[in-house]
Amino acid sequence: MFIDEAEIEVTSGKGGDGIVHFRREKYVPRGGPDGGDGGRGADVILKVDPHQNTLTNFRFQRKFIAEPGGKGGGSDKTGRSAQPLIISVPPGTLVYDAEKDELLGDLTENEQELVVCYGGRGGRGNARFANSRNQAPRIAEKGEPGQQKTLRLELKLIAD
Repeated sequence: MFIDEAEIEVTSGKGGDGIVHFRREKYVPRGGPDGGDGGRGADVILKVDPHQNTLTNFRFQRKFIAEPGGKGGGSDKTGRSAQPLIISVPPGTLVYDAEKDELLGDLTENEQELVVCYGGRGGRGNARFANSRNQAPRIAEKGEPGQQKTLRLELKLIAD
């Protein structure tokens, strides 16, 4: 069966949370704040695969969810940033935002990429909020949520 149109839902990853942590060592009487930042959430990328020729892969799998970023750690450790979610599409694919009916991109060349959803930014840890007046902050930020979109994929057909 030849499928030349598909509708999918994509969600990028949430950013990791920052952490509230204080330095604790045996011979350091008053260690300061050392909470790390959260990692960045994963982006969703559409990439042209020259070995595909239909949108059959999207017949049964319609939802794609990227990984979230890792939360921060003590000792100013930044959380792990997530790897991007890469979705393979055939050459000649038109990508539309289904809700706005707006053309996002025309993927024609081999290995061409289009970022359709950006991942959320990681939150800041309490070490970032320290200053001369507030030397021991007990606050941290949560990571930003990822983007969510409904995409309509259309395959341009070239007549022989």
